[in-house]
Amino acid sequence: MELKIKQFSELTLEELYEIFRVRIAVFVVEQDCTYHELDDLDQTAYHIYYEEDGKVIAYLRLLYKDLSQGEIKIGRVLTMRRGQGLGLKIMQAAIDFSKQNLEVDYFRVESQTYAKGFYEKLGFKQSSDEFDIDGIPHIEMKLTN
Repeated sequence: MELKIKQFSELTLEELYEIFRVRIAVFVVEQDCTYHELDDLDQTAYHIYYEEDGKVIAYLRLLYKDLSQGEIKIGRVLTMRRGQGLGLKIMQAAIDFSKQNLEVDYFRVESQTYAKGFYEKLGFKQSSDEFDIDGIPHIEMKLTN
């Protein structure tokens, strides 16, 4: 298992295809949610993922451009091997990378409501009331640096 951190322009076609494959498998097919997965934010993001044998086994997208000063937004968090701690591991890798390489005051996620406890394990705190995104209840959560 290898951690990879790449900007969009650094991804190979094979890596990009694999990233989109797992994101669609989880967020569109598994969650039965029709929405625009390709949202024009990937081009300005860091793509952080664990890869094994050419397959993405955990992934997240780190947005840092065109946001409030010092804000980092983490999204599209997924693991293909649930219950093995990969979600916490990749989140911690993203937080560590951001603190070392980007100007960060706080992290923000739009968490599906059921995942609140997952983010709380990392120190995130709920910062909004529940709201709907594409028919799925979400809350905003923040982690201050």
